[in-house]
Amino acid sequence: MPTEILMPALSPTMEEGTLAKWLVKEGDTVSSGDLLAEIETDKATMEFEAVDEGTVGKILVAEGSEGVKVNTPIAVLLEDGESADDIGAASAPKEEASSTAAATEASDATAPAKDHSVGETDTTPAPAAPKDSDGKRIFASPLARRIAAQKGLDLGAIKGSGPRGRIVKADVEKAEATPATAAEPNVDAGQPTAAAAAPSGPSTDAIVKIYAGRDYEEVKLDGMRKTIAARLTEAKQTVPHFYLRRDIKLDALLEFRSTLNGQLADRGVKLSVNDFIIKACALALQQVPDANAVWAGDKVLKLTPSDVAVAVAIEGGLFTPVLQDAHQKSLSALSAEMKDLASRARDRKLAPQEYQGGSFAISNLGMFGIDNFDAVINPPHGAILAVGAGVKKPVVGQDGELGVATVMSVTLSVDHRVIDGALGAQLLQAIVDNLENPLTMLA
Repeated sequence: MPTEILMPALSPTMEEGTLAKWLVKEGDTVSSGDLLAEIETDKATMEFEAVDEGTVGKILVAEGSEGVKVNTPIAVLLEDGESADDIGAASAPKEEASSTAAATEASDATAPAKDHSVGETDTTPAPAAPKDSDGKRIFASPLARRIAAQKGLDLGAIKGSGPRGRIVKADVEKAEATPATAAEPNVDAGQPTAAAAAPSGPSTDAIVKIYAGRDYEEVKLDGMRKTIAARLTEAKQTVPHFYLRRDIKLDALLEFRSTLNGQLADRGVKLSVNDFIIKACALALQQVPDANAVWAGDKVLKLTPSDVAVAVAIEGGLFTPVLQDAHQKSLSALSAEMKDLASRARDRKLAPQEYQGGSFAISNLGMFGIDNFDAVINPPHGAILAVGAGVKKPVVGQDGELGVATVMSVTLSVDHRVIDGALGAQLLQAIVDNLENPLTMLA
């Protein structure tokens, strides 16, 4: 039976994409892992790999096509002995399909199996396609076949959620982890859901009518802008924010930074204040481990490493690349990694794993002269630190004398589901202590 190749979900927020370029043509033979196409997501241009082996029977979506919905058939793959005459109904793209199947299929197509006990890539070849008791082929992805073979699972007893009942990785994992389906909690039909209760703004037509007599330019939203709008709306509607504010005296840090930069000049290293902020936050998450956490729907995940995301402004939007294990890295290593991530973010060359994850984020607008602001939490993070500019201010010293110091205002936005007030205060205090005593960050 011909197999439809579907538009994959190459990132968690992707709903549609642009099929930028086909890397194969009709009649080409492909194997699992071969590159099929380049697809522009809401964040970057990524390569899409084949899941099965076969021959490209028909290309359904031309390269350059924009707004291709996730899970839309984009091509048809033929097995041995099949011809274009067998394509039939698969020759017309379907507008509606299961988004769950699309995301799962994309997961199979873009990521090799992982042995989570050791963190190594599984390169074991997939077993041959199995058959049921009647001798008919059981359709399953190579990754699903490999996992089933490793776990000793019978594919014939697993119901597939992929296209045309195809078994994918999630089906096998679900069969292993969930022998019986858990009962869904009862929902009171009289109670509106959160989505139903959420207020909606005026329609596009209503807003356009308001400005009918005025000159304006209509700006089309690209994928990134749509994603930012959706994510921030979700964050402000569903995440119970609260805010903690502190002033931080930077004089000791600025003096220490100047000394280090003088010593590192021969190595071409120049540390920024932001590098120290990243390090201070990473260490603070280790010093207050209960705050190193994310919201996971019905549970809280407490992370062991300090994976810190940093907002990077790019044309038309922003990225939040993640510096993993930031608490273990030197200031010079963090500086070099941040420069590399920021550069590739501006070119939209980051891979999804480089801007997903983390438990904590930093948004620094100090270089734009902003004294202070409140940042929006990026779910599922537990908190985000908004950093303002360092400015000269009058301060009262410990001896009671009036003096002048460089002071930076910061605001910690906190998800109250994850971090309570006192815990958030402890985290912010640890960040302040690290920045006001920079030598301790090297201990």
